Amino acid sequence: MFSAEQNCWFVRKVVCWRAAASIAWAVLLLPPVTALFVVLSRVSLFHPIEWITECLSILTSASTMFSFVLLCGVVVVVGFFNLEYYTVTPSIACSKIALLAQLLHPRQCLHAVVHCIMGVIVAWCCAFTIGPRYQNLASVCTLVDGDPQLCLNEYHLVLILFGAFVGYSHSLFGVMHNMNYVPFHAVQQYKYLRFKGNLPLVVKCSAIQSLYFTRNFLAVYFFLGYIPRSWLCDTLSLQSNRFVLLVVPYLLITHACIVHSIREVLHIFSFRAPDRDPYLIGHYIYMCSSMVHPSLPSSLNPLDSIAGLLDLAMLYHLWISGTFLLLTWYLTVLLFRVFVTEVYNFPVQSAFTEQADRCLPKVLPGQQPMVLKFLALQDLALLSQHAPSRRAQVFSLSQPGGHPHNWNALSSECLSLLADLTQRLVAHHETVAINGRAKLHSAGSDKKSVSSDSSGLSATQDISTPRSAFLRSAGAAAPMSPNTGPFTSDLDSPFSSRALRRLAPHLVPSSPWSETVQSPHLLRRGPQLWSASTDTRTSGSLSPSPTSAPCPHPAESKPSPVTQFLHNRKEQVKHFLGRRVLVMYLFNKLPEASSQALFADSQSHIWALEGLSHLVAASFTEDKFGVVQTTLPSILGSMLVLQEAVDRHFKLPHASSKPLRSACSMGDCTSKTLRFALRATLKTAIYRITTTFGHHLNAIKMSAEHRKRLQQFLEYKE
Repeated sequence: MFSAEQNCWFVRKVVCWRAAASIAWAVLLLPPVTALFVVLSRVSLFHPIEWITECLSILTSASTMFSFVLLCGVVVVVGFFNLEYYTVTPSIACSKIALLAQLLHPRQCLHAVVHCIMGVIVAWCCAFTIGPRYQNLASVCTLVDGDPQLCLNEYHLVLILFGAFVGYSHSLFGVMHNMNYVPFHAVQQYKYLRFKGNLPLVVKCSAIQSLYFTRNFLAVYFFLGYIPRSWLCDTLSLQSNRFVLLVVPYLLITHACIVHSIREVLHIFSFRAPDRDPYLIGHYIYMCSSMVHPSLPSSLNPLDSIAGLLDLAMLYHLWISGTFLLLTWYLTVLLFRVFVTEVYNFPVQSAFTEQADRCLPKVLPGQQPMVLKFLALQDLALLSQHAPSRRAQVFSLSQPGGHPHNWNALSSECLSLLADLTQRLVAHHETVAINGRAKLHSAGSDKKSVSSDSSGLSATQDISTPRSAFLRSAGAAAPMSPNTGPFTSDLDSPFSSRALRRLAPHLVPSSPWSETVQSPHLLRRGPQLWSASTDTRTSGSLSPSPTSAPCPHPAESKPSPVTQFLHNRKEQVKHFLGRRVLVMYLFNKLPEASSQALFADSQSHIWALEGLSHLVAASFTEDKFGVVQTTLPSILGSMLVLQEAVDRHFKLPHASSKPLRSACSMGDCTSKTLRFALRATLKTAIYRITTTFGHHLNAIKMSAEHRKRLQQFLEYKE
């Protein structure tokens, strides 16, 4: 068993060092990204020499150096959060209320607050490099006949608030799109090649998401921008709106200049004053503009108005600043994913006692972090394909004793993973079938109540008709315990029908769901390919278990009046909430998300299938002691059972048959396509074994149903 101390060893000496290396590379990439941002933020195509000179002076200034130190600190904090929040199995919310609970979790709230603060810091650093228009929060504004006053520089305020908005949006989108999910790529590449291949996607996603964030921020600031502006003006004793102070003198001066310029133009074109020079118009315009203080903003409109928000220069600076912020953070995320998912080679067996617990047969079955389990399964899949010398160690026997401990440990863990996935699929299919029967019964009953045991049994048999068709197609099933009856899984649901709850007390041991089937249209439940009893779900075994002891009759254990009263009130509350549209919207299950959640950790099952199938195929020529042949029937049986369960799942009405197209996002979408990859890998694994062994598989003892399905693979008809 893998101890907690050894878990700490792996996290401290492998994962933490990889995370530190990713942060170091992100800091090294920060200077070129910052230089690119400075060049793009002060672009001037008509004055290229002045543009380049100005950018060089900004990059070598003391304020830029200080800003770079702050940006390095932000990158380190982002890398730390990547290490703390990462996961190799994505958390998929199956309902709206579950997603809301994730967003309101204390850890997520802390994540959002810290990213808001970091967004403010990055925006403040961007304000120093963009230009004097955004550098200071307060600027000196002077009336024509008045004293200088401090006014609020709303451009600086908008840029700072935009940084906070982008930081919060990044944290919010991280939850909605599983940004903390670390995917393992099927094609193994060097770290540099993986980074180079994903770099265009990172730049594209940063630019597109910054554009959307800019649009959303402008909409929010248009309606709520007066709140921070008024608060800052009251707190810092600044003038709230320079437009009110300067609009009257500015309009008067502008009106006088326009009138004077028009007069000059009329004089010139009317030839009344031939000594007038047309270029004097420019002189008058310059003279009029110089009468206004140079600290005037480029737009006299407040920025929470339509005219103020249509400032193209401000829109460009907001977009380029958001792109710079997201690019630095996404580069840190990309580097973390590249380093953490790098292949780690575990020794199959070691001659040193202190390293015995770090070998693959000991690491894989133990209690360890999920990242270690995934890396171990990844190493197993790779050694089964590309390492003949390591495969020989898997097939070797222990000395002394001559036992295949390595093969037994690896194969049993892989079979346990396949059995666990099979049980989850079976339970999900049972739940979906229960909901379908309950809905069918409630729609066709015309709101009639069930008044006797016989009526309850007949209703049960009628509702179970779809199940009988499935039993005839899959074969006989093992006896089910009363806990696995068709109406027990959803009884605790707040939206289960009343007819379903009325039928539940009549499911006694003599009911059709116990040992025998009374209806002539239903088959007797014998061993079935795709299902198993409830007792096998906890043990991980697929072998049928004996029928559990019958439950006591409801009349023998009568609840107390207080318990009955509380139960009735609970049912009334559930019924009342079930009729509310908002509650139904929040609590209803999302079928597509439920299907994705079943296969959230299917990457481990994919590696288990690849490792088992390649090892079994290699054993045909490399297994000198025949250690694989003893477990070949159970391996084939587990794969066939899983293949039947997967096929049944994809035939459900809510399960899509092909992957969906995903939008550009750094939230990896491989979790949404894992079920399709698993289905393809499973079929490929069975074909790999049948192609290698061929007609020799006919000598293996297996059930008739398994042999029938295996024959389809042998004939390439599956």
